[in-house]
Amino acid sequence: MLLIESLYTGDATPTEKLVLNFDARTKSRLRTTLASAEEVGLFLPRGTILRGGDLLQAKDGRIVEVVSAPESLLEAQCASAFELARAAYHLGNRHVAVQVGAGWLRIQADHVLETMLIGLGAQVRPVTAAFEPEAGAYAHGHHHSERGATEAKIHMMAGA
Repeated sequence: MLLIESLYTGDATPTEKLVLNFDARTKSRLRTTLASAEEVGLFLPRGTILRGGDLLQAKDGRIVEVVSAPESLLEAQCASAFELARAAYHLGNRHVAVQVGAGWLRIQADHVLETMLIGLGAQVRPVTAAFEPEAGAYAHGHHHSERGATEAKIHMMAGA
C-alpha cells in the first residue's frame, strides 16, 4: 500500500490523482485508492482539510493531486442579497459547511435543511458538483501561497 504523510508545495507535476468527496477530504487518517486503483493510506497531520488541487507527496516520492469528487448537493438561490444573506446566516447558525458562489449557496444534500431554506424563501435545486465549502473564520491552519496566507481550515462541529 502506498503511504502518504505530507503535503507537497513544490512545482513537480503530479503523476497520480486521488479523487475524494468532501467528507473524505476532512479525514486525517484514511485508507482509499488512487484513480489508478492503487491502494493508498493517508496519514496527514490532524485537522488537515484537503482541497481540490492540493498536492501530496507519497513515501516513494510520487506527487499526488487531490481531485474533489462530484457529490449530491443542494444549491440555494434567493430573490435578493438580503434573502441570500439570511439563508447563509441560518446555515451558519447550524454549523453547516457552505460553499458560496455568485448568487448561490451550496450545501451537502439534506432534506431538513432543504425544507428550512425553502421556508426562508430560497429556490433550492439538487446539483452534482465538487463541494468546496468556505473555510472557518477562526480555524487558522495550513495554507498554500497561491491561495493567500490567511486561508483557514474548515471548522467542523460535532453533529454538523
